[in-house]
Amino acid sequence: MAAEEPETPWNDDAASKFDSKPFSQYFDPCQDAAARSLRCLHRNRGDREMCSDFFQ
Repeated sequence: MAAEEPETPWNDDAASKFDSKPFSQYFDPCQDAAARSLRCLHRNRGDREMCSDFFQ
C-alpha cells in the first residue's frame, strides 16, 4: 500500500512569492491558510465545528 504525500502549503505559487520577496521581508507559506481559518471563524461566530476542515 502506497503512503499518501502529506498536504503541504509549499507549492509553485508559494515558491514564486518567496523567490520574489525583498530580502528584508518575512514570508510565511501558511499565512494564506491561517487567514482563511480566521475568516471562517469570524463568519461562523467562533464555532470551530463549522470550520473543522481548517482544524484537523
